[in-house]
Order: sequence, then C-alpha cells, then structure tokens
Amino acid sequence: MFDHLTPRRPRRPLTTRPVPARSRLFAIGAAAAIPAMLLGVLGGARSAAPQDSGVVACAYPLATQDVPVDDYAKIRAEFDGSRWPDLRSAGTAYVDLAMQLPGATYTDGYETVSFYQRLSAACARHGQ
Repeated sequence: MFDHLTPRRPRRPLTTRPVPARSRLFAIGAAAAIPAMLLGVLGGARSAAPQDSGVVACAYPLATQDVPVDDYAKIRAEFDGSRWPDLRSAGTAYVDLAMQLPGATYTDGYETVSFYQRLSAACARHGQ
C-alpha cells in the first residue's frame, strides 16, 4: 500500500560481456537450421490434387527398347488424357510413331529424334 513511498534502490548499469564461443556457435547454427527445416517441411508438402496423366506417362522410359509393345496403348491413353494440349499432342504423336517403327524400313531416325525432342520439351515444361 505504501510501497510508493519507499525509496528505490539505484539500478546498476548494464554491462556487456563477451558471449562465449559455444553460445555464439549454437545461435548461428540455430539461425541456419531453423529456416532450412521450415523450407524442407513446407516445400515437401504436396497438395492432394491428382497428378496429370500425361505427366505420369512422361516417367516411362520411352527412349529405350524396354517398353513392351502391349503397353503402348496404355501409355498413349495416358498422354491422350492429359489436360495440357502440348503434352497431349507430343505424347500421342510419339507413341503412334513408336508403334509404327517395328515395321518401318528405310528410315534415318530423324523423325523419331524430332518427335522425342518435342515430347521431352513438353514433359520438362510440365514438371517431369
């Protein structure tokens, strides 16, 4: 009740002491690690939206001979269902050409390379 009447003790002036090396390194490490962890957590969060079927079809190893002939129809359907027009046209054109190639003769391979470059560019534009 009467504490406003009691004399106050004079405050000591604040002194600055050097920060120990261990504390300084811990603060620097925390300052670097926390944003990196946040970026990793927030960057790794994906939306629940389904991925485009054409982008999924880009993951097939179409440039190799490892794709069975029976799978071409399935891959073509995935490219055909893409929402991206450039990916849809490049993918279906390349798969159609690949289905024709086993019986093709007298080809120099330029058409195949051209179609594959177009498909690769479309896949790269849309994230694969």
